[in-house]
Amino acid sequence: MFGVELGIIGIVALVLVGLFVVLYLVPVPLWIAAWASGAYVGLSSLVGMRFRRVPPGTVVNARISAVKAGLDVSTNDLEAHYLAGGHVERVVNALISADKANIQLPLKRAAAIDLAGRDVLEAVKMSVLPKVIETPRVAAVAKDGIQLIAIARVTVRANLDRLVGGAGEETIIARVGEGMVSTIGSAGSHKEVLENPDHISKNILARGLDAGTAFEILSIDIADVDVGANIGAKLQIDQANADKQIAQAKAEERRAMAVAQEQEMRALVVEAEADVPRAMAEAFRSGNLGIFDYHRMRNLEADTSMRHSVANDVSSDVRPAIGQTRR
Repeated sequence: MFGVELGIIGIVALVLVGLFVVLYLVPVPLWIAAWASGAYVGLSSLVGMRFRRVPPGTVVNARISAVKAGLDVSTNDLEAHYLAGGHVERVVNALISADKANIQLPLKRAAAIDLAGRDVLEAVKMSVLPKVIETPRVAAVAKDGIQLIAIARVTVRANLDRLVGGAGEETIIARVGEGMVSTIGSAGSHKEVLENPDHISKNILARGLDAGTAFEILSIDIADVDVGANIGAKLQIDQANADKQIAQAKAEERRAMAVAQEQEMRALVVEAEADVPRAMAEAFRSGNLGIFDYHRMRNLEADTSMRHSVANDVSSDVRPAIGQTRR
């Protein structure tokens, strides 16, 4: 009796496990929902999704949304996009948004945009509602040397045809900044830019800066223009300081050369003075100079030295007296 009860329990357990496996492999509620929504998906397809490790709920719900929006999207395309690592629901929502906005967006292009790492739904929204990009503060110098600091607001719209492989917002900002610097730098005076700031935007738009990017530039507006430093005057001051240092270096070089020449001349004088005793000795030996002549010369030297000392003493006494008189 106990064995019969165990057998019945085992059979019930096997039936329950089998029923769970069948319900897992065959998602009947999804099949009913797809059939009731007019986006029929066969039971075999749903079972195949389980074996291919594709969540049937993601694919079926996305197909139901597409069919209800009037789009014919096959489950095979949705499965392929999921297996490639894409976002199925985001792509389908982007297709629905593009269709409502009368924007041509095939499934393959939307899938390619999504697989490229871009938000395809955000791109469609940007095609409908353009985005405003504000550049950082761009500094440029006019020809008169005055620095101007400008900020621009760029209104762009996503270009779905060039979204794959096209440059992003950073390229737009860099190109607009380059155009602002070039336009301000070519102006003869900073006053011209302040009087007509729209000249900057017109010049930038004429260059076609959106070429090769994922956006289409609709307008460029100069939000603010501030006057900065006088760069020309600073450069002239720096140049004058550099010229001054060069002149000082050359003057120091000439002074050093003069000092060296003076020392050389003094050396020659000392050398000449050293020859005097030898010449006198030679004169004594040859008889051209007598002892009385020598004594007269020594007396003359002593008298000259005394006169110099007296003159120096008198001048030192006279200077304080002159200073007191002036006071």
